[in-house]
Amino acid sequence: MKKSKTSIDKIIKERAVEAAKIASGKKAKDIIILQLAGLTAFADYFVICSGENPVQIRTIAEAIEKDFKTNAGIMPMGIEGLANGQWVLMDYGDIIIHIFNEESRSFYNLEKLWMDAPRISFKG
Repeated sequence: MKKSKTSIDKIIKERAVEAAKIASGKKAKDIIILQLAGLTAFADYFVICSGENPVQIRTIAEAIEKDFKTNAGIMPMGIEGLANGQWVLMDYGDIIIHIFNEESRSFYNLEKLWMDAPRISFKG
């Protein structure tokens, strides 16, 4: 049975929220979800958060990757930045997850770049 676009959109949003909850469970800071659908063609959601050090940043990324693989059978299209632990980018196609250290997050300031994007609330 083919899923409707509405149900697929709902699943994608739920996965973005799940990524934010996993990050929260690993004590990530300043977690936000930006809805980019209609603003860009390359992703529907950004999940952005911060970690305090490279070990925590890697731990957050690894927890998200494990959950997506185990519970949804989803593998990333790519993961960049795990080695240096300053900015990890996880590309899941419709969802892109950014895990920054505070300095990198402030420098790139994705929230300001995408300030027109609606924010999705969640309980962590």
